Amino acid sequence: MTHKRNTLRGLAAASLALAFGFAAQHAAAADPIKIGLILPMTGQSASTGRQIDAAVKLYLAQNGASVAGRPDTTRRLAQELVVNDKVVALAGFGLTPLALATAPIATQSKTPMVVMAAATSAITEASPFIVRTSFTLPQAAVSIAEWAAKNKIKKVVTLVTDYGPGIDAEKYFSERFALNSGVVVEKLRTPLRSPDFAPVLQKVRDANPEALFVFLPSGQGAAFMKQFAERGLDKSGIRLIATGDVTDDDQLADMGEVAMGVVTSHHYSANHKSAVNQKFVDAFKKANNGMRPNFMAVGGYDGMRVIVDGLKTTKGAGGEALLNAMKGQVFESPRGPVLIDAQTRDIVQDIYIRRVEKVDGQLYNVEFDVQKAVKDPGKAK
Repeated sequence: MTHKRNTLRGLAAASLALAFGFAAQHAAAADPIKIGLILPMTGQSASTGRQIDAAVKLYLAQNGASVAGRPDTTRRLAQELVVNDKVVALAGFGLTPLALATAPIATQSKTPMVVMAAATSAITEASPFIVRTSFTLPQAAVSIAEWAAKNKIKKVVTLVTDYGPGIDAEKYFSERFALNSGVVVEKLRTPLRSPDFAPVLQKVRDANPEALFVFLPSGQGAAFMKQFAERGLDKSGIRLIATGDVTDDDQLADMGEVAMGVVTSHHYSANHKSAVNQKFVDAFKKANNGMRPNFMAVGGYDGMRVIVDGLKTTKGAGGEALLNAMKGQVFESPRGPVLIDAQTRDIVQDIYIRRVEKVDGQLYNVEFDVQKAVKDPGKAK
């Protein structure tokens, strides 16, 4: 397998040429079946791109493929991958704006588009050709709101990043928390780019809630936890609860003692106890110099499985045939049992309540409760 990556304005694109036995049925015997992968590879979202890239390469190494790539901006990247490279699927999309920018290309070209990371609920509604293998913020936010209410937390401040997923997290946490007689005393937001948490953390201290609920995109958690400790909030008696992006496995080791005891809700932890996950974690670390996989990695790994299993069903055909072959897939993921809902094309999965603890001297998100088979509340009827 060869791999060439270039970046421009934080994005990388790769056209993955899959070497399957049914390639000859797809086109001429020498023609590969190609998948277009678009990821953020620099800046604060670099962790997302690095994790998904590593997971995709691991899946392809285990199943056979060759890889090559070229750069451009998101919409033009997608257009070129579809028109020039003749990809049968687009995949990746570390942030909601990237996914939404590509959705019209997927619709116009009837190219299935697998979202491996972006988590705004409405993404799958932007094109009938979008399938998601990551998660949605409402799934995580509602689950931690339920846990908070059950644990007698009644007064909360919310702090989210001011873009699609953060707005979802704020909305669905607040609505479920209020339904369970909780009170959100203040709703705070920070910018997506280069946030300074000090001013909003002072507002949290002034409001003096029982708990602070936080959503931040992957990559911002370590900086937030550092400022949380610097402002003395870790010793203020204000409990920190969050979606799992905040205590991202990829950054947890850099957070230190301030992260101990933080309770989060999420669909994946590297510490998840299953034979499938242990095999995945061991293989991922071996292939990436000991790097621990995070929830972005499992979204990328499962995304490749959904695409490849779909291509096996269609014998290499793309378009609506591939889309239909992705719908309804059920399998055991490293995260646990998952289903691609045939109606919404979104993922149905277990959401775990976890606490940051030390395991063999290292910080992990240790699961202690679970809500089974959670659909996206943003689409629940």
